[in-house]
Amino acid sequence: MNKQSLIIDCDPGVDDAVALMLAFGSPALDLLAITTVGGNAPLAKTTRNARMLRQIAGRQDVPVHAGADRPLRRKPAGAGEFHGEEGLGFMTPFAPTRPVADGHGVDAIISAVNARPPGTVALALLGPLTNLALALRREPLLARRLGAVAVMGGARSEGGNITPSAEFNIWADPEAADEVLRSECRVTMFSLDVTHQVRATEARIAAIGAVGTPKGDVAAAMMTFSQTVEREIVGWPSLSGWGPPVHDPCPVAWVLKPELFTLKPCKIAVETQSELTRGHTSVEFRVDAATAPHLWAATVDADGVFDLIVKAAG
Repeated sequence: MNKQSLIIDCDPGVDDAVALMLAFGSPALDLLAITTVGGNAPLAKTTRNARMLRQIAGRQDVPVHAGADRPLRRKPAGAGEFHGEEGLGFMTPFAPTRPVADGHGVDAIISAVNARPPGTVALALLGPLTNLALALRREPLLARRLGAVAVMGGARSEGGNITPSAEFNIWADPEAADEVLRSECRVTMFSLDVTHQVRATEARIAAIGAVGTPKGDVAAAMMTFSQTVEREIVGWPSLSGWGPPVHDPCPVAWVLKPELFTLKPCKIAVETQSELTRGHTSVEFRVDAATAPHLWAATVDADGVFDLIVKAAG
């Protein structure tokens, strides 16, 4: 089997946890590294959480590198109300047995990409884009060597989840997102427009939990926590077939099975000046498809995504 080399840059985070369980359990991926960033929780917690999840999944072979602890220019922001005080919902923290890998997350990204043929290493960014922006500053040619860059971030038709027009990952470090989108990276963006189509219904959670493995138990528990939060904070109704959106598995699912998504060529820009619209993603679809710099995920086979999660949990 020809495996896809992948680096996951993340800020676990309950939906990051589901994405990591998907990646850890997918033999089609050559998971080169997990790099962490401050975002949903402070860097110390996101790094510990990634190590905890790695241990639960039995994937101690994958190095975890700590990255940027703050945005390029902004004060650190958090999302503890959506992820719990420790970042992993109801899970009780523990001290992982394997330490953080030597080397900063930015250096780990650069080294892994430069050590392999151009275009062969994909990067899934599930938190603020700070680490990639710093890597591009340090190694401008990295953009040409990277393969697909799959970003969970942005919003258009669905509106934002932090402000009326901004999604958290982009809002948390808009300057980093701006620099990445202005680079030559081949960015495919999985915004709230598509992640809101991927809902953790009771039936889907039950199917994952029924696998009866640590990976499945963690993924199901994270989605159950999201159900509680979305009902209490956002006010989603308790309706049959309803479920909270599961954002971060989408980029990993696309790397694994791109046919699950439809993509639209576009050009994406990020607002960095106005506090009113900070982090807004301006998406222009009136572009030449042959030369468009970015792709925007428009629709998804949600059942297909959950099938991948169930399979990876086994």
